[in-house]
Amino acid sequence: MTVQTQIQQAIASAQSVEASLTQFSLETQNQQAKQLFQQLATQQKNIVTQLEGRYSQILEEEPQFKNQS
Repeated sequence: MTVQTQIQQAIASAQSVEASLTQFSLETQNQQAKQLFQQLATQQKNIVTQLEGRYSQILEEEPQFKNQS
């Protein structure tokens, strides 16, 4: 498995976690839990953004990966 594939999988997994946290915040009636889930979803979104930035950086540094996307 290439680094490119691993990062793509990490991004997909991180996006899934973000979506789950957002869904949890929408479904709970407990305001403390809702706030916690929203904070965690925001943190997870930042992680996704960082992973996507790293992925873009890899594509720039390793042009052979551009054709495999």
